[in-house]
Amino acid sequence: MLQEVIETKLREAFSPLELKVINESFMHNVPVGSESHFKVVIVSEKFEGQRLIGRHRQVNQVLADELANHIHALSMHTYTASEWKEQNQLAPDSPMCLGGSK
Repeated sequence: MLQEVIETKLREAFSPLELKVINESFMHNVPVGSESHFKVVIVSEKFEGQRLIGRHRQVNQVLADELANHIHALSMHTYTASEWKEQNQLAPDSPMCLGGSK
């Protein structure tokens, strides 16, 4: 499963304190069982002192093959431990798809 590949790669690269990889394909106009739209919530000490764009670039680099060949959309929420605590350990909900038949 693509979701497991994403989780494994992110765990190896970031040693996250918290990691959620959520398949949100069901929210989009894709066949049942698709793995094309994901939301990643990742909390890592490796993000300390980095701007958001740098964090996202790191995640994109780790998942370069998946983004090039399998993933249509990736929503990223990257936090340091203190930022995650400030967020009450909650990431924003993703909006429903406005395209297609959904």
